[in-house]
Amino acid sequence: MSARRVAELFSLAGKTALVTGGSRGLGLQIAQALGEQGARVVVSARKQAELEEAVALLSAQGISASFVVADLSIESAAGDLAAAAIERLGRIDILVNNAGATWGAAAEDYPVEAWDKVMDLNLRATFLLSQAVAKRCMIDQKAGRIINVASIAGLAGNPPGTMQTVAYNTSKAAVINLTRALAGEWGRYGITVNALAPGFFPSKMTQGLIAALGEDELARGAPLGRLGDDEDLKGAAVLFASDAGKHITGQVLAVDGGVSAV
Repeated sequence: MSARRVAELFSLAGKTALVTGGSRGLGLQIAQALGEQGARVVVSARKQAELEEAVALLSAQGISASFVVADLSIESAAGDLAAAAIERLGRIDILVNNAGATWGAAAEDYPVEAWDKVMDLNLRATFLLSQAVAKRCMIDQKAGRIINVASIAGLAGNPPGTMQTVAYNTSKAAVINLTRALAGEWGRYGITVNALAPGFFPSKMTQGLIAALGEDELARGAPLGRLGDDEDLKGAAVLFASDAGKHITGQVLAVDGGVSAV
């Protein structure tokens, strides 16, 4: 077989994708990237109005997109979402686990209900949806791409005087090792499992910290001297989703301007 051209390797024409937390922020950016490369996309989140806005935006860009409302903090929602997305798309080639939550409090006073909320959505839901999609289609089709959105907060603790997010950091570290464990088990089915670890991107989740510390101050901590923007996850997501990354699995790619390297 002759080698394909690079543009062909990065194409997602004919592929399908489910992106959780896809109504805004990083999830919407990833949905745009996959759709721009030719994938049909289903985005999911809790709020229908935000999903309607996201699908309108994607559709205006020529992307085939639809949505499913789902609250993944509810245990049964993972299976229901997988079934609904498969019914809509016919199959799921690419799963992006992006839905997540955080909660700020000092570790010594951290409420157990906050711990459970963050761990259940960030970790348990990621596993349950990956399991549901793998069992319902990826294992049988002997192919699949799973992309877990972790964070550089899962690679280290927080500098003094910045965030107090012990459950978030712990959950994202667990997502990273879940990525490795699933990659090890599911490689025999042709499923790759990789993680993106974003640094600071302006988003609803980070707006409080950016307001408190200042964008310039946060940017100074990055060798590239800037925060992430609305393009910076696109290339990495397409790499993991496409045949360009077909020999990459169990890996974590920090997209953070170099913060985790220094």
